[in-house]
Amino acid sequence: MILSTDQEIRALLERSKTVAVVGASPNPSRPSRGVFDALVHGGRFSASPVNPAASEIGGVPAFPTLIAYATSKGAPDLVDVFRNPVDAPEVTHEAIAAGAKAIWFQLGVVNDDAIALADAAGLDVVVDRCISIEIARLLR
Repeated sequence: MILSTDQEIRALLERSKTVAVVGASPNPSRPSRGVFDALVHGGRFSASPVNPAASEIGGVPAFPTLIAYATSKGAPDLVDVFRNPVDAPEVTHEAIAAGAKAIWFQLGVVNDDAIALADAAGLDVVVDRCISIEIARLLR
């Protein structure tokens, strides 16, 4: 289901405990790193980075794929996607295979095929929003 109202997004954030951040960067100047750090240090979620080029990010062990994450930690409640929109369908296929319950496409990550795929697979879907902004706005 595509979530668009404040109530729907708040409910998703409240029920989610584990977040796999696909595309989290080890570079502290990248937005994906800022959001990842906010998730890790916010105290609400257990966040893990998914980045095949990093062994750890901010002291948190990184996973090369969502499948590796799921094998180690179980299915994530939420997959937060910081990737080029052209890569979103591949990430979505992997999120489905990993058993994710929801997928969050960050600001600018808009791909109609990925959105339709996630929706058809029964995932909760948030599109073109920043999870960090929405947490601050909806869960004060």
